[in-house]
Amino acid sequence: MGRTLLITTVTVAALGIATSAQAAGDVAAGKTRSAACAPCHGADGKGVPPNPALAGKPEAEQVKALQDFKSGARANPIMKGIASSLSDKDMEDLAAYYASLK
Repeated sequence: MGRTLLITTVTVAALGIATSAQAAGDVAAGKTRSAACAPCHGADGKGVPPNPALAGKPEAEQVKALQDFKSGARANPIMKGIASSLSDKDMEDLAAYYASLK
């Protein structure tokens, strides 16, 4: 039983690492794509009041927010318009870029 649990744990951990590696966005592509975000969120991602800072926020949190704006789960007409034009890859790239900023 102990060996089975160990094998299961190692397998699940390995799959989790592989999945998270695949989900990571491209920081350089996100930086390029972020030009449209800069007027409201700042060139450095620190926000232009009343818009929130994005720098340093976790990737998953940012991807979820963009998906919610795109789907209408979060209401903001400006962000809905911007998010509607983004692919899942664009969202991942943007999130990776902003998460990389301090």
